[in-house]
Amino acid sequence: MSTIEERLTEYYARLRARNLGPLWNSIGSIMTKEPKPHAVPYLWKWDEVAAFAMESGELVTPERGGERRVVFFSNPGCAHLEPSGWGSLTDTLYAGIQLLKPGEKAPSHRHNQSAIRFIVQGQGAYTIVEGERVYMEEGDFLITPAGLWHDHVHDGSEPMLWFDCLDIPMLYKLGAMFFEHYPEFNQPVTRPDNYSTLRYSAAGLRPIQDRHDHYAPQAVFKWRATKAALDNLSTLDADPFDAYAVEYVNPATGQAAGNTIGAMMQKLPSGHHTNAHRHVHSAIYHVFRGEGYSVIDGVKFEWKQGDTFCIPNWAWHEHVSTGAEDAFLFSTNDLPVMEALHLERAEAHPVGQQEVTGTFTA
Repeated sequence: MSTIEERLTEYYARLRARNLGPLWNSIGSIMTKEPKPHAVPYLWKWDEVAAFAMESGELVTPERGGERRVVFFSNPGCAHLEPSGWGSLTDTLYAGIQLLKPGEKAPSHRHNQSAIRFIVQGQGAYTIVEGERVYMEEGDFLITPAGLWHDHVHDGSEPMLWFDCLDIPMLYKLGAMFFEHYPEFNQPVTRPDNYSTLRYSAAGLRPIQDRHDHYAPQAVFKWRATKAALDNLSTLDADPFDAYAVEYVNPATGQAAGNTIGAMMQKLPSGHHTNAHRHVHSAIYHVFRGEGYSVIDGVKFEWKQGDTFCIPNWAWHEHVSTGAEDAFLFSTNDLPVMEALHLERAEAHPVGQQEVTGTFTA
């Protein structure tokens, strides 16, 4: 008579042959005690990324077929889960650096992925979102909500570089992707320039006609207004984990401006060291100004202007500004999704700050 082990081996083989499986053998790896994301903490240096982006300007053009000239960030922990040709920075978010050269145009398209943009370098370019021409300047935050036509045009004299973030990995895993081209290369401009900025020129005041129209009423958040808000905020007590930070929100609803993608700008005064905490949502950081380091799960990640790094779900993290000037960190996250699914939670580090056990090297 066969032993139990032999019978189980034969039983498992028959299950596999019928595309079935035994939960008792896999529940430990599926239902972990705490979040175990595929993404790992990682940091990309601006000098390298910018060099690759500028080199791409000599090799490819953002015309029909190419669509957008973007060098994306590929998290080494997620690479084995993705189809060839694209990458995830966290388990739910994609990000990259887009280049548009003077005189170039990127074609108009739309998709059901939400997109946000943070302008890193240059001036003279604009994006057209649903008939509205929005000029882009360094430090500006722009949104392109799901389903809206959008394209880019550069009338300036110097290359434009900006940080893109989309919820592509999440929609890919949900099997819910849609994408289409506009019938013409670029859509027509049908509204006054910077229409949404004019409508929302005063914080806390909403045009009466937007009372029932809450979908993406503000397309751009200008850096000068963001900087002024942070300077005002920094006269008050600092948050223990994020120092001084503001969220970009839909002015008609108070919810995340990017719908499924949260975003914030954070000010770390020179010499400031935050306490450590962790949360279920993941985050991507781009260093807009300053220098310093972040400690993620005990490892020091040293950063300066232009660098990009990620904090996976449930990773301990804290930030330190070491430069002579204040540091400004732009970040995106999947907090709106985690909150909508009632999955978000946060926890303060039991002793305030972490012991540094190593320093990150790529």
